[in-house]
Amino acid sequence: MDPLVRERVPADLDACVRVLADVHAGDGYPTNWPADPAAWLTPSGLLGAWVAEADGHVVGHVALCGPGAGDVAPGMWGGRVGPEGEGAAVVSRLFVGPGARGRGIGAVLLDRVAGAARERGLWPVLDVVATDAGAVALYERAGWELLGVGEQRWSARQTVRVRCYAGPEPG
Repeated sequence: MDPLVRERVPADLDACVRVLADVHAGDGYPTNWPADPAAWLTPSGLLGAWVAEADGHVVGHVALCGPGAGDVAPGMWGGRVGPEGEGAAVVSRLFVGPGARGRGIGAVLLDRVAGAARERGLWPVLDVVATDAGAVALYERAGWELLGVGEQRWSARQTVRVRCYAGPEPG
């Protein structure tokens, strides 16, 4: 059965947190488990969020945000097209539960969020921890262009190496 991708509603947050907990336990994403996972799924600058459902259950999630302070990918994109981050929207909080993988759900979510960015006249960009081979493979299979590799500061004591991507040309 093909997944249904729809806009996230507040009632979805508990299910999203449960799926995120499974992803974190199996894959270590997010790297740092948030004190308030529901709030983490609703970051400042949120432009939209979507869930994937399969067999009547939430199995995946993705969000689209405006560029934030310290985001590396919008800056790399901006270096190509104009002022830093101008015209970019950041794909964020993309995950698929371990039991739902291998069905193309991540690619469907990625297509939906990229389309939502373009509907707003923005170009989708994202960053991923450089060592996350599964996510890197997904983005590259989907035709996302590597903008470069950089260092992103997550806190006063933590800097991570990230690969930054820009979405493919629509088509």
